[in-house]
Amino acid sequence: MNGGPSGFNNAPVTRTFIIASALFTVFFGIQARSIKLGLSYQDVIVKLRFWKLVMSVFAFSSTPELLFGLFLLYYFRVFERQIGSNKYSVFTLFSIIISLLFEVLAISLLKDPAATAANLVTSGPYGLLFASFVPFFFDIPVSTRFRVFGVRFSDKSFIYLAGIQLLLSSWRRSILPGICGILAGSLYRLNVFGIRKAKFPEFISSFFSRFCLPSVGNPPAAPNRDVRGNMPSFMSRQVERNFTPVPTASEPPEDSIATLVSMGFDRNSARQALMRARNDVNMATNILLESQSH
Repeated sequence: MNGGPSGFNNAPVTRTFIIASALFTVFFGIQARSIKLGLSYQDVIVKLRFWKLVMSVFAFSSTPELLFGLFLLYYFRVFERQIGSNKYSVFTLFSIIISLLFEVLAISLLKDPAATAANLVTSGPYGLLFASFVPFFFDIPVSTRFRVFGVRFSDKSFIYLAGIQLLLSSWRRSILPGICGILAGSLYRLNVFGIRKAKFPEFISSFFSRFCLPSVGNPPAAPNRDVRGNMPSFMSRQVERNFTPVPTASEPPEDSIATLVSMGFDRNSARQALMRARNDVNMATNILLESQSH
């Protein structure tokens, strides 16, 4: 499972977040200040250092955490491709804000006002990362299973192992933000305040698309290729209103089947969904997700 086609094609929010996390981590690491980005009772409640709340969202406190965190962020770009960059931006902002509120609440309830640096909450985008494990658990199916020394694993096991490694990387300092992230992801899935239907205004989305760096490592599509399969769902629906696909009995393209298989769907199910969706990858993805929810 690699989260879809390689690179950041149709994943500008993920690309921007990964670049920001890497730059902030390196910047504070060079200054030997990464460890000081963690949150404590003194920082949040007593001294009101709100700038640390913002910085702690992006910068990891160590290189191993950075490597595992960026790997998971890169994999979870599959959700941005499924729901579109606009809704994924809402999911990202919601996860970060809600997890930070849970962290502040936990710090105020559990931490000693005289606590020292030993009781810091580690920094990094734990809220977004562990919120993403909620849709990963419920919406990404297992495509293969295998055994290693008699122990059963699936293709999702490696993602869970990376998450456990990150969750326990700083022991108590990292467990708390991880749990807060899972709670934030659960609230999003429960559609609290109708958050799953929320979108940013189109002018904000357009500005963000122009602001993002161009994708690297993704060759331009051939002129005769149906590009609707690579559009976010909200763009695909706009195209559908102005374009009626011509019915075809031909086999779905192999790269479209591979894209759905890489998301964790069964190959035969992916092929049938593509035929029903007339080779529209986004429509086929919705068909597969809806069939699994029943």
